[in-house]
Amino acid sequence: MTCAGCGATLEVGALFCENCGTKVGGALGGAVAPTTLDVPVTATDEDSPISVPTAINAKAVVVSAPQTKTCTECGGTVGAEGYCDQCGTKAATERDHFREHPAPWLAGVCDRGIVHSRNEDAMALWADPASTATTGRGVLVVCDGVSSSKDSDVASLAGARAARDVLRAPMPKGLGVPESIEGAAIKVSVSAAAAANTAVMANTAPSSESPASCTFVAATVDPVAGPVGASAAADPDVGPVAGAAPDSRWQIRYAVIGDSRAYWLPDGAEGVQLTTDDSMAQMLIAGGTPKAEAEAAPQAHAITKWLGRDSPDIVPVVGALVVDQPGWLLLCSDGLWNYASEPAAIVAQVTSAATTEPEALALALVDFAKASGGHDNITVAFARLDRAGLEIAAPDAAGSADEEREGHG
Repeated sequence: MTCAGCGATLEVGALFCENCGTKVGGALGGAVAPTTLDVPVTATDEDSPISVPTAINAKAVVVSAPQTKTCTECGGTVGAEGYCDQCGTKAATERDHFREHPAPWLAGVCDRGIVHSRNEDAMALWADPASTATTGRGVLVVCDGVSSSKDSDVASLAGARAARDVLRAPMPKGLGVPESIEGAAIKVSVSAAAAANTAVMANTAPSSESPASCTFVAATVDPVAGPVGASAAADPDVGPVAGAAPDSRWQIRYAVIGDSRAYWLPDGAEGVQLTTDDSMAQMLIAGGTPKAEAEAAPQAHAITKWLGRDSPDIVPVVGALVVDQPGWLLLCSDGLWNYASEPAAIVAQVTSAATTEPEALALALVDFAKASGGHDNITVAFARLDRAGLEIAAPDAAGSADEEREGHG
């Protein structure tokens, strides 16, 4: 026998559910006194309704009666076990599909897809409350939980949020010389990956034979100020951009472990994939196999680096890019790029969506991936960098992307 309020198994002869306090045989939705339980606290995040368990213990958690849910397919009532009483469709949970929109210029969507039974993807976004698309500072993190690992859905979300909280601090400048600036930035990316790894390990059972694990891709966006013709000495970390006006450039820094990706998609120009996958497919590509063939090969999506207790290497590959024209920074899981791997294919979808709203664009690309099969969880996060009204020189193709390098602790 199960509780009509929360679905928990009831003891024989029980008058009230020990889990939620609902009276056995009573009407669901009536006044039920809150119950204090001695259970681990669930930490909530101010940016999202999704909760992540933590290692913190507490003795005062108030549990209220669950709310009646309506089926999104037929309008019927969702029963206590999570299925529609009328059509039998399993009800979506908050974890199946959630969105974050910390600023008008930065947003993302994380979706279960069609085939998988749970959403093991995660994202965590942040933007300076005072920022705009022309002066914005933001953070984007995407983690893709490995489906063969237990608790990867919980661990990936915890990891994404831990990394975001490291990256939201202002980027350090070291001693002010180029080598020091670059070294300080790399250390921040390494620290973010380490924090994510710690969170992932904290959310998997120590005795688990299949510990939680996930991929990791993160990016920060910082405005770069400098007068027209600024010299490299004036801004040694970036260097000059011909004709650049004050605040006319952005510094994008990114870090990756696994096969989630970052792309830069400038308006009216060819996009570029910023990150390189840690995967069997990439190993084939490095050996000379054409990209399309490598990505369709058996075990192509087997990753060679990841976060988690059994990871062989948690040091990310990092890189940087200075942009001086409007466009989109995209971070995504393989649930999207499975169907549009080349930058040109993603640009085509962005163009087709015909919107400058990041959440609307993220939803459009999630819908595209689901319409294409939805065989995996899908996460799409966009930052819109817009230089409307500024006279910006045409970008130098040779300087479109800085070199990637292995992070150093």
